[in-house]
Amino acid sequence: MDYTPFRQRRLSLLEHIAKAGGGIAIIPTAPERVRNRDTAFPYRADSYFHYLSGFPEPDAVLVLIAGRGDDAPRSIVFCRDKDLDKEIWDGFRFGPDGARETFGFDAAHSFKDFEAQLPDLLTDQPALWYSLGHDAAWDARITAALNAVRVQTRNGKRPPAAIHDVRAVLDRMRLLKDDSEIALMKQAAAIACAAHRRALAFAAPGKYEYEVEAEFLHEFRRRGSQFPAYPPIVASGANACVLHYVDNNRQMRDGDLLLIDAGCELDGYASDITRTFPVNGRFSGPQADVYDLVLDAQSAAIAALKPGATFHDPHDAAVRVLAQGMIDMKLLEGSVDGVIESESYKRYYMHRTSHWLGLDVHDAGEYKTGDEWVALKPGMVLTIEPGCYIRPGDDVPQAFWNIGVRIEDDALVTAGGCEVLTSKAPKTIAGIEQLMKRTHG
Repeated sequence: MDYTPFRQRRLSLLEHIAKAGGGIAIIPTAPERVRNRDTAFPYRADSYFHYLSGFPEPDAVLVLIAGRGDDAPRSIVFCRDKDLDKEIWDGFRFGPDGARETFGFDAAHSFKDFEAQLPDLLTDQPALWYSLGHDAAWDARITAALNAVRVQTRNGKRPPAAIHDVRAVLDRMRLLKDDSEIALMKQAAAIACAAHRRALAFAAPGKYEYEVEAEFLHEFRRRGSQFPAYPPIVASGANACVLHYVDNNRQMRDGDLLLIDAGCELDGYASDITRTFPVNGRFSGPQADVYDLVLDAQSAAIAALKPGATFHDPHDAAVRVLAQGMIDMKLLEGSVDGVIESESYKRYYMHRTSHWLGLDVHDAGEYKTGDEWVALKPGMVLTIEPGCYIRPGDDVPQAFWNIGVRIEDDALVTAGGCEVLTSKAPKTIAGIEQLMKRTHG
């Protein structure tokens, strides 16, 4: 892996801190989490820490010091010691020397020495940049070190005069993906598309949702993904009307639609795709009506996705199409403007059309600045995922009962509009039925 982008991000953050008056930033990674007894969950680094370091091990913290005067800015990592005996049990460790050489830090020390060195690191710094309130154990470490500096004020030592939330700066940085991030996200999207095609070929009446989930997990890992980006949603029949359904234990029946919301993670970066299709390979008339409505809404949202538009514009475009369709299908009454103003459409479409995507599946970054929606810029990546979920009701035409459809793609904002990264997962009715016919006969 090329670690140059991580170093460039550290320098960008240091430059921001220097322009704000200087100071020190402390960014710890995530701790290991116990699953049960002596078994830990598979480890994943904290997203902010990974964004700046690329360092994959637990028990690590990144310290960035903005230079003052003739002092150059510095990046320091504290990490686990090299331990050949423990490597026999748990695998390779970089150790401080390996971390410095491999990841391009200016210095590296043992994690065991961090708390002892922290008061000296904080002393006489203009400001501390830290994610206060994110982790209670780390807050306690930082507070203890600050208090240790404060008791030395009679000796001329001073603690940082201000504490800033480093996440606010990093969130703005993370909104705009660099070339290395975009390349990883395209790979993650390609893996997820292959998994969705595999699911289309596999799903059939009589099989269980978890069998389809297993096909996804197999394809993710086979193609190099380390993890699912989130628990896969494999929802058939009425389960498709449960937005975050993850039990995945129902036996699929002839005539069901199957909604699959599943993406993978590759080297920390997520993909996020939803497809909905009939398990028997053929859409019924009402299913096709709802599906085409959602697909039209997604097309309108994608058309609205371009530089200069706001984050909210694709949602507005999708809602207008959905509202008209709901009226046409006798699900709602009134005018399009009236349905939107009253928000009666939320009975069948209750979530937003987009979220940021990156190191986290719901990635860092604000959607609004004050009362203004964020303007879209090249390099931003977001999902486009309208849906329609129709539960039974006395005023709902029975032909539409328990039809749940969501269609989701990942889109990169470009100078000329957007690039859909997940287009290789079939989503037209003709494309879905043709693929299922080839595999199911």
